[in-house]
Amino acid sequence: MSPSNPRPVLEVAETVLRTEANAILGLIPQLDAAFAEAVSLLRDATGRVVCTGMGKSGLVMQKVAATLASTGTPAFFLHPAEATHGDLGMVVRGDVVLAASYSGTTGELLQLVETLKRLAIPLVAMTGHRESPLARHADVHLPVAIDKEACPLNLAPTASTTATLALGDALAAACSDLARQMAADAEGATKLASITVKGARTPAEAQLAARTVASSQLYHR
Repeated sequence: MSPSNPRPVLEVAETVLRTEANAILGLIPQLDAAFAEAVSLLRDATGRVVCTGMGKSGLVMQKVAATLASTGTPAFFLHPAEATHGDLGMVVRGDVVLAASYSGTTGELLQLVETLKRLAIPLVAMTGHRESPLARHADVHLPVAIDKEACPLNLAPTASTTATLALGDALAAACSDLARQMAADAEGATKLASITVKGARTPAEAQLAARTVASSQLYHR
């Protein structure tokens, strides 16, 4: 195609961008209580968030792991194929697995699920199909269904991976915001209890207020 006539190329670019933008906006009506449940699972984990996925979904999950880690939620990426060849030893009790597969039928992930259940590791799955095997096995399922891919042949993962990445960013941001709120609540409770300690009229009241300070700090850690 001649460089002097770029209009068709720009039309393709516009179509792709609109398709992917619509895929992200299409996630909003799919949000439900499961998202809040997933955030609680990730935020309250005593271990790390183990992000996993195959192919292009795997590349997306590498970025999601990096975003979680950089916003205060310990996370790393585990390749599902390597997991079955020894890397599963990286996953320990207290971890939560966050997996992505648009089809929800990725064999390597389904193999991983069996082991996770034996280890009692919670699984949060992002898929485009609620009735897929991965969605059914997950403790929490987050839908990332799209109308179509941005690829002209509607084959290559484009809009679906963009939607998955955006939802991963939403999870990371929500986890970070929740941590910030909890820290603010803890600070407020500590200040209030400290004031109570200073205003105590008897040693017994002071001791009770001091225990309140300690309890609030422990609860909000």
